Amino acid sequence: MASVLLQVMSRRLLLDMLAPPNIPQSHPVQMTEAEYLVFEAQNENKHEFVNGDVFAMTGASVRHNLVVNNVVTALVNQLSEKNCLVPSNDTRLKVESKVSYRYPDVMVICDKIQYVDERVDTIRNPIVIVEVLSPSTALVDRNQKLDEYTQLSSVQEYVLISQDEHKLERFLRQDDQNWLYTKISGLEGMLELSSIECQLSAQAIYAKLDLLGDTNESGQT
Repeated sequence: MASVLLQVMSRRLLLDMLAPPNIPQSHPVQMTEAEYLVFEAQNENKHEFVNGDVFAMTGASVRHNLVVNNVVTALVNQLSEKNCLVPSNDTRLKVESKVSYRYPDVMVICDKIQYVDERVDTIRNPIVIVEVLSPSTALVDRNQKLDEYTQLSSVQEYVLISQDEHKLERFLRQDDQNWLYTKISGLEGMLELSSIECQLSAQAIYAKLDLLGDTNESGQT
């Protein structure tokens, strides 16, 4: 156990050098799954684990957080009478088929939560996952995470929300192999989340973004 902790501490120093706060990590640090879990428990910052590679998560912008909060508010209000909950985005998700640990922006869990190895900070059975696209994460959200999340048998819908335009995208499970893609554009758009009988309106999702000015997440106007 001491040798594992020593390895984790040395890799933690290396990770801090490779990934200062708010700077995308270009070279992930390799760890075993056990080392990652020990490392993450001792670290204030969040990191994702993908098949042996550990990636530092960059800090989110005010715009990103506002969109996430708007989605959470809309879902919590509609799910108040249902046996579903929306945990905080500090809740970790394990995708066992891909050996990955992620921190989705928003998850909806219905019925009983399934914890991973009795860890109350890690779950395995969301029914809906939402990611708010950022310049540094859009490709991963659209490709790698799409592949991972659709491997989870519990997941029925995966939603992508753009920040620099009024666009909502949804992948809806049809069966084990097929997913239906839907794109909603414009502020008048409404996305139906049929698996939880909820709606996400573009107006609610993008509410109050005008208070932030015209600056997008990349800092450009």
